[in-house]
Amino acid sequence: MSAITEFLFPAPARRTVGCIVGWWESRRLKYNLIVGGAGVTSLVAVRLLTLLPPQPHPFPASFLSVVWRPVLAFAVMANVCYSLGPAVEVITEKLWGRQVLPVGPSLFRMGLTFSVGLALLPTLLVIFGWMFRIVGAVI
Repeated sequence: MSAITEFLFPAPARRTVGCIVGWWESRRLKYNLIVGGAGVTSLVAVRLLTLLPPQPHPFPASFLSVVWRPVLAFAVMANVCYSLGPAVEVITEKLWGRQVLPVGPSLFRMGLTFSVGLALLPTLLVIFGWMFRIVGAVI
């Protein structure tokens, strides 16, 4: 199995609270690196896209001193939401036991996908803004 396949489609944890929490915590650093990388990519892309004509509007030099607050809030909230993964898996295990397949790997993939998408959302919004600037300059 390739490393990415093993990461995205791992074997589930043993069905005990400690093993479930350990399974999730063993993936937290990689999750943070992937989501953080998407966030940095988004910040760089937004910075570059705002410099494109027509009507470029570069951020002021103080941009980095202002942007760290929402970045920090996003990082904290991403980790709070990540912590819900093991809680949901433990609750699922306690409620339904062996009647339900382990949900950890699926929850992990969905949460990772959502978090990366959310981190990249500013880039998409700025791309749309740039396209509107182009249309406005043509019309």
